[in-house]
Order: sequence, then structure tokens, then C-alpha cells
Amino acid sequence: MKATIIGGGGRVGSNAAICLQCAGIVSEIQILDANQDLADGEALDLLHGASSLHDQRIYAGDYDRAKDSDIFIITAGLRRKPDESRLDLINRNVGLFSQILQSIKSAGMKDDAIVFVVSNPVDILTHLAVSYLGLPQSQVIGLGTMLDTARFRSLIADGLNLAPTQVKALILGEHGDTMFPVWSSATVGGLPLSGVKGCDVNFQREVFSRTQKSGSEVISRKGGAGWAVGATIAETVHAIALDKKQMLPISSLQTGSYGLKDVCISTPTIVGRKGAEKHIEIDLWPKEVQGLQASARALKDMLKNVAGV
Repeated sequence: MKATIIGGGGRVGSNAAICLQCAGIVSEIQILDANQDLADGEALDLLHGASSLHDQRIYAGDYDRAKDSDIFIITAGLRRKPDESRLDLINRNVGLFSQILQSIKSAGMKDDAIVFVVSNPVDILTHLAVSYLGLPQSQVIGLGTMLDTARFRSLIADGLNLAPTQVKALILGEHGDTMFPVWSSATVGGLPLSGVKGCDVNFQREVFSRTQKSGSEVISRKGGAGWAVGATIAETVHAIALDKKQMLPISSLQTGSYGLKDVCISTPTIVGRKGAEKHIEIDLWPKEVQGLQASARALKDMLKNVAGV
């Protein structure tokens, strides 16, 4: 599988690249960035480590060379300016993202290619990509709440002294202010997490609050998130590359699950070689269903105020 990382010279794109390289599942990694020197440098640095890791083809390229990609991973984005509103930043990112989509479409792409949106606001931009590219809706996905879910599980495990890989708990909804935790199905080692000593209401409230603030915490301490988002990008790519049929909380266009339509948002989704292959409507507590529907309404309200969507 060939993966092209658009914005691969930045922190998120380069961290995704090293996670894909270390796993060795994709056979080809192309780094594409508006800053050609940066793309060249990242690709060269990755290439230098190839003999210690895996036999992959790694290089910097352009949109024409990307047209045979099996998956386009879009990580490019703009940062907020001082005193800039969230809506103004969203509209600037929509402008940049539209240019990227135009470049992909103009160069051409394979009929079964997957477009994987990581740039924020991820749910809005995923919706834009679905509308603009004309691909089957399953082939356009967003990272959604994958990163939030990974943070949530890891913080639960850290707080309760559990093995992180054995904790299974989801964050669903918007990747943003209206996301919510799904405690109804949370488990550790296949058993209900609610039965673990210390996992009381106060702990649940505190760990979700820290999850919500995690992005800001990392930004304030090191300037931006990278490693964890790179890991969740790779997790999603591997589900596609290996046709895992894995249930992941990615963002995709909803067509009726939980009563949601015409909005890209994270719900439990089977991910395989065709992308978002199926939405699974697992039983949720009534307040969780209400949280999901409220999150979808908030995204639809935002969409009304975003230029070009």
C-alpha cells in the first residue's frame, strides 16, 4: 500500500510517517509539503533509518507522483493567529483544504483510493472532502475522536494502574467541545470497568475532564501534539491496509445511525480496505445518545457559518 502524507513536513505529518515506518505495514511512504526543503529533509531522514527498520520506499514527491496512492493522509493546517476567532481560523483552514482537494483532484487518483482527513476542524473538513471529491462516501474518512479515545484509555489506565492496551473505552461525537465519553461499554480485559476499585463517578468526571484538556496541555508544554496522533493515524491506516474490519471511532458521513444524517461525526464504525464500511449502532445509555445527537446539531450549526461547505 502506498500512503501519501500531505503536510508531511509538519509535526503531525512527520510523526505519522515515523509511526508508519516503524510498523512496516505500508510499502511506500511519500512526503508532500508546501515547503519542499522540509519535505525533502523529512523524507531523507526517514530513508536513512530504513536499513534498521523495514524495506519501504520513502521519498518526497508532488501531487502528480501521488496519483497512484492508495491512501491520502491530509495533515496540513494553519495555526490560530493572535485575537483570531475560532470561526475565522476554520474558514482559513477551509480555504487551504479546498486548495489541497483541488490539487488531488486535478492530478488524478485511483478509483478505490481512501482520503483520510486529519487536519482540523476534522469533522467539517471531512464533510467538505465528501462533498467536493465525488468519491463513494465510505472512501472519505476523518481521524475524528481516535486521538481523544486513545488519550482517554491511556489516562484511565494510568489513573487506575491498569495495562493501557486492555482498557477499552470510547469518546464519540465531534472532535471538539461537544465530544462525550461512553462509560456504558467501558471494559478492562473484557470485564466492566465500573467494577474496578477507584473507577467511581468522581474519577470518571476527572479523567474525562483531563481528556478534554489534553490537547491544550500538550500544546502549552511542548508546542503541539504529535506522537499520540501519529500513533492513531497509523492505527487507522493499518485497519485499512490489512482490511481488519476493526471498529474505530472515526469521523464519516452519517446515513441514519442513531438518527444522524448529512453530518460527519465519530460513531462506532467498521474500518477496512474500503474505508468506513459500516456504522454499528451499539446500545448506548439514553444520555449518551442525547450527547451524540447534541454534538451532531452543534456541527450542523457550525457548518452553516463556514464558507465553502
